[in-house]
Amino acid sequence: MDVYTQYSYSSYYKLSYHKNGKCATQKVFDFIGNVHDIESYHGVVTGLEVNQFIFGTHWGHLAIIFLWLSGTLFHIGWTGNFSYWRINPVSTIAISHSIWDPHFASAAYSSAGTTYFNNTPSFSGVYNWLYSVGFVNELQIYYFVLACEVLALTFLLLGKLHIFNSSSLLNWIAHKTPIYATSSKYEAILPLRFTTTYIDATGIRLNFHLAALIGTFSCLWSGHLVHVSLPNSRGETTFKPSFGLLTSISNGSWYNYMLQNDSPNHVYGSSYGSGKSLLTFIGGLDSTSSSLYVSDMAHHHLAIGILFIWAGHLYSSLYKGIGHRISDIVSASGLRLVVSFINKSLHLQLSLALIFISLTTNFVSQVMYSLPAYPYLAYDYVSVVSLFVHHNWIASLIMVGSFSHGTLFLIRDYTRSGSNTQDVISRLISHKASIISHLSWASLFLGFHTLGLYIHNDSVVAFGEPYKQLLIEPFIAQNAMNLVSFTSKSYGVLGTSLFDLTYINSANSLDLQASTLGPGDFLAYHSISLGLHVTTLILLKGALDSQGSFLMPDKVQFGFGFACDGPARGGTCDISSWDSFYLALFWALNSNSWLMFYFHWKHLLLWQSMSLKFEESSTFLNGWFRDYLWFNSASLIRGYDAAGANDISVWAWTFLAAHLCWATGFMFLISWRGYWQELIDTIIYMHLKTPFLYDLWSGNFYSPVALSIVQARFIGLVHFASGLIVTYAAFVLGATS
Repeated sequence: MDVYTQYSYSSYYKLSYHKNGKCATQKVFDFIGNVHDIESYHGVVTGLEVNQFIFGTHWGHLAIIFLWLSGTLFHIGWTGNFSYWRINPVSTIAISHSIWDPHFASAAYSSAGTTYFNNTPSFSGVYNWLYSVGFVNELQIYYFVLACEVLALTFLLLGKLHIFNSSSLLNWIAHKTPIYATSSKYEAILPLRFTTTYIDATGIRLNFHLAALIGTFSCLWSGHLVHVSLPNSRGETTFKPSFGLLTSISNGSWYNYMLQNDSPNHVYGSSYGSGKSLLTFIGGLDSTSSSLYVSDMAHHHLAIGILFIWAGHLYSSLYKGIGHRISDIVSASGLRLVVSFINKSLHLQLSLALIFISLTTNFVSQVMYSLPAYPYLAYDYVSVVSLFVHHNWIASLIMVGSFSHGTLFLIRDYTRSGSNTQDVISRLISHKASIISHLSWASLFLGFHTLGLYIHNDSVVAFGEPYKQLLIEPFIAQNAMNLVSFTSKSYGVLGTSLFDLTYINSANSLDLQASTLGPGDFLAYHSISLGLHVTTLILLKGALDSQGSFLMPDKVQFGFGFACDGPARGGTCDISSWDSFYLALFWALNSNSWLMFYFHWKHLLLWQSMSLKFEESSTFLNGWFRDYLWFNSASLIRGYDAAGANDISVWAWTFLAAHLCWATGFMFLISWRGYWQELIDTIIYMHLKTPFLYDLWSGNFYSPVALSIVQARFIGLVHFASGLIVTYAAFVLGATS
């Protein structure tokens, strides 16, 4: 069954659930479960219509993003302090917006006749981004706000245009393409769908238009950095090239673009100590702004742009440059089948795209604090932690979404019959027992050994014998980090000793020492690894078993998610792909929490020059609870006390309320059948005794109906995730600022 099939399994459940009427809750869950089932929900017949709905949704999402961005920038331009902040970014607190609330943010001050006019700090890094791209005042920000709003409106109109005119466009294309005429005019235009092929049977093909688009924009961004950002970093308003630099293009003396770098005492945003270089390869971080050199970034984007434009012209001959083709690894027939799946399955295309986006976002989270591109961002500790946490959440959620759509591809679009038994996907499914068992063994090994070390260390510390702890030094990770740190400081000018590890350009290098790793880091790494392996295990098992298993061979006939009502109704608990999704996301949230705990505590102590405290307390669990979570929660706990409210009192209440939401999630996640039966009986009794509530269920809706277990887990996951995220957000703001 492919993505263009009109029949949907969800309609079966619409008929089978509650034939005598539905309660209000059931109506909501029916809507949520089918809102993305475009084929059946909108009565779509052809693949082109599906693409048009997706294309329209794409424009709607872009419109929301630009509208959100315009609102953020508007508040900065209206009540922010960008002009003052850029004068002294280190000592000035960036203001996101102002609110009239005496309990929020810093102490109140009188402004414009209003006594309670408070400013909330900005922890998003937007100020640093505006500064790095060349904004100098609020007027330019207002222009940018107007541009974002115009783009949002344009995208909304484009989205409406694509959806509204779908039927007329179908008729027009069908009449204009008689060469594809078959029994149905809609089937005839399927070859014209908006998919982009990156791989064909001859080898790897980098699509020309996509590569040209990426390359051109990268070159244009390099030009912006040279003509706007670089002059702004040197206290200039416009780019003033010298005659020698212009002639260097024609005579090939590009070396001149690297001459006269900024001096080590150059202050970002001023002409003091500034140079005239445009495209450099200095490396490291600027010693004053603790960010990458703008001229280095301009060189990077120009090189990337040229490489993409050049590679886009290679087409299928790209295999000559890398030594082999995909067809050399996979049989030609198998490769054609895989390419056919990519072309025909929107779920597979989306899954592959989400994997790439997730990996990229995770890479960004690691690089933004170690190699910040925005000036003075490294001085704002709260923003550093917030951006790291933000991008980790995005990467985790997108990766789970990638596995989910890969599972939908196996359920809806992939079939194993006839000649397609040797493709890569078929081999994965055939070896699923081996894959799952090996991954399960790795997860169990990590779990038992990591937790066993923690339990042993906690026990001996509790009995007053900390010297009996089992401490393992991460010598492999330490050596790797030492090598990276040494290499980062071992750079020079092209033509001298760029790859000579004994050469250190002390005039331009940032004197960063490699972090010392200890047994606490070793245990933290393995704990995070445990969470990642278990998350992957759950997602892979849910995907590979989605077509069928020993317990339920015809599982594919029931779709992605189906009712889970315990042994009394078939014993289908925890075997649908939806169950794997919610359980994997639960584990992903836990894994992310451990990663953020490690990052936050490690950097808190580094910023406070107390790194030895981490070595002392991170080797046993009670040390994490006592010295990290409980110790740093003290300011939030005292947000309201006998002495009154302080400037983080709102975050204190948010901390408590989000804890309640998080704890409530467990009640739904457990979802015992007896518990739900007792709860629903209580609700029915109250509704029958309350006339107003009883009327809500009159007519077609007779009475409340107990949530199925899979629905209850959905509610539990929402409570758990939102409570965890908001709790940790309040914790970071209270502990770091």
